[in-house]
Amino acid sequence: MEKSNLRLPVVAGKFYPGSKDALNKLIASLLTDEPKKSDVIACMLPHAGYIYSGAVAVKTVSRMNIRDRIILLGPNHTGYGERMSIMTEGAWQTPLGKVSIDTELAQQILAHSKYLKADYLAQADEHSLEVELPILQYFKSDFKIVPIVLFSQDAAELKELGQEIASAIEQSGGRSSATIIASSDMTHYESQSSAQKKDKEALQAVLALDEDKLMERVQRLNISMCGCAPVTAMLSAAKALGATQAELVSYKTSGDVTGDTSSVVGYAGVIIY
Repeated sequence: MEKSNLRLPVVAGKFYPGSKDALNKLIASLLTDEPKKSDVIACMLPHAGYIYSGAVAVKTVSRMNIRDRIILLGPNHTGYGERMSIMTEGAWQTPLGKVSIDTELAQQILAHSKYLKADYLAQADEHSLEVELPILQYFKSDFKIVPIVLFSQDAAELKELGQEIASAIEQSGGRSSATIIASSDMTHYESQSSAQKKDKEALQAVLALDEDKLMERVQRLNISMCGCAPVTAMLSAAKALGATQAELVSYKTSGDVTGDTSSVVGYAGVIIY
């Protein structure tokens, strides 16, 4: 059941600063240059604490002309709620202000999908979408979101979900009216060399816009990429909307920050045209 209200932040003060000033200051410190912005159909962003993955996320978002409507696809870490959850009403609060849900687009997607269910529970304590919002807000003050959280490893249904999302976008504003963001970290808690090797295999599939190859490699190589499902759905949707190429903007591991390379988590930022 969906609960239509204000979704309060659950990792402010933990994954990122809880005050507006400190948050803006941190994001600004992670912005190392002023890159040329591009019109992108979709992207992949990491979702760890900003001290670890923030530089990758900020560099990636800084390359994007952020559209007025953003579809956020993330993994379900908590196990709560529906397998495929969408919020269609309400707003999300961050230290930088409120972000409203695009009810029109969300309901259009829900109507097109045989998998998604309107649900608040899956999203209430899930951090994978929340951590992306302040970075997006830093670069663009006014946009609406469609939050979708996935708990599935079924390639066929995830690809079909991507097609459903693309169809809804085309019928609700046109194919250039929304940006799709998939939230995912890469390999978890392996040595730096192992993580880099595995993540290279997964990212090659992402850059080839090949969701089947991504799922196959993640399963065969036992790659602990928590957002494989949202990335699979995102790739399917992006191609349906005309995407033909992708670019790896940044890749780092937590070991690059801490200096401890014995057990790291990988982070990648990809933009898709």
